[in-house]
Amino acid sequence: MSSKRLRLADPALRAELATGLDNPPGSDATALAAMLARSFGAGTVAIIHYGSHAQHSDARRESAFDFFVIVDRYHDAYESLARTVGTSFSPGTASLLNHVLPPNVVAVNDNSQMPPLAAKCAVLSLKDLQRECSLRARDHFVRGRLFQYVQLAWTRDVDAHAMVTNAIIDARVGTFTWGLASLPPTFDAEQYFRALLERSFSGEIRPERGGRIDALLGAQREVVVRVYDALLQQLGRERILEKRGNVYQLTNPVRALQRLRTNWYFRSSKVRATARWSKYVITYDDWLDYVLRKVARRSGVTIELTARERRWPLIFLWPKAIQYLRSRPQRRSDQ
Repeated sequence: MSSKRLRLADPALRAELATGLDNPPGSDATALAAMLARSFGAGTVAIIHYGSHAQHSDARRESAFDFFVIVDRYHDAYESLARTVGTSFSPGTASLLNHVLPPNVVAVNDNSQMPPLAAKCAVLSLKDLQRECSLRARDHFVRGRLFQYVQLAWTRDVDAHAMVTNAIIDARVGTFTWGLASLPPTFDAEQYFRALLERSFSGEIRPERGGRIDALLGAQREVVVRVYDALLQQLGRERILEKRGNVYQLTNPVRALQRLRTNWYFRSSKVRATARWSKYVITYDDWLDYVLRKVARRSGVTIELTARERRWPLIFLWPKAIQYLRSRPQRRSDQ
């Protein structure tokens, strides 16, 4: 099944698949989104708010707010950011890295707020957003975040709003392709979403302890179950799924080739995600402290570093990193 097979022209169906996108963010996220739009300049297309602050799932005000910053051209966006807030990297370097392995992740602080607010920005061109939300996605980074509850915190104009909304709808419809092999024999919309979360998390190296899936499901249930109920109904109308009572099942069994493709997609995605870490050293200020704080908050594991490990982390931090990856809560819960 591909999103191209589904008949998605019905405005009512598309409105259901876009549920939640126009829900207003909180005041802090709104202020940050406006600041980011100014900082990245006139070529900013849209600001998408995602993650724990958007979902209200275990977020603290002092923790970074997560955004996708969608732009026309990378170099112009980074030149504007350097002029407005200052960067430790050159626009040319950041633009090159963004073309090689999108997105870049950069830290931007709004010091006009008290206390200052921090934004973690995944920077994507509109063209790359559209590709990474489609069946041509090169890895799971973008789809793995946008199939969940997100908000369009800022858009440049009506056309920008429509194009970004269409991309996110593609990401939500495309869940059936990469989630197909992980579905239980029968499922409703909530069970479908749970299967997506579990498959998505297993395909990334994450610091979360047990219970994170339940927390995410609880925080997003009201909005996201409505989205996937609409999708499952459409799949039923097109006889891709069969409805029995209040649950669905596949009309045809999952083929071995589909399972192989899905496994390869997630394996290659994990490789690309790991390679993306090397860019944080260049593009994300105070990246080491950010990682340590996130590990401590999500897993309850505090990693103490020596002066030598802090000074040359890429040389001397590997033993502790490997030890943590082998014993992290996510790995223990998967076994």
